[in-house]
Amino acid sequence: MPRPKKCRRLRSSPEVICFKPVGIPKRELEFEIIEHDEYEAFKLAAYDRLLQEEGALKMKISRPTFTRIYNSAIQKIARAIIEGKVIQINPEKSSNMLETKIALP
Repeated sequence: MPRPKKCRRLRSSPEVICFKPVGIPKRELEFEIIEHDEYEAFKLAAYDRLLQEEGALKMKISRPTFTRIYNSAIQKIARAIIEGKVIQINPEKSSNMLETKIALP
């Protein structure tokens, strides 16, 4: 039995939670579900261009854990693009996730 996940700091919520191939009805497609922690790791590393060590500090997790989460997100996104699947960010937040809001100056 795997260990329970520790709390992770999630600082952002996606504005769009679903992407799909054009021209095919959504009901006919398979889904790749991206969890919120995968979304956060992907955003920090690919969009915000942080080093994995910096992203891990922001999420309050170890660097190896950040790398595993990020690699999982990359694999799911690649599989969805190559196989023509819907990418959906899980609309449910896990109870083990800690969401914080950032006050912008």
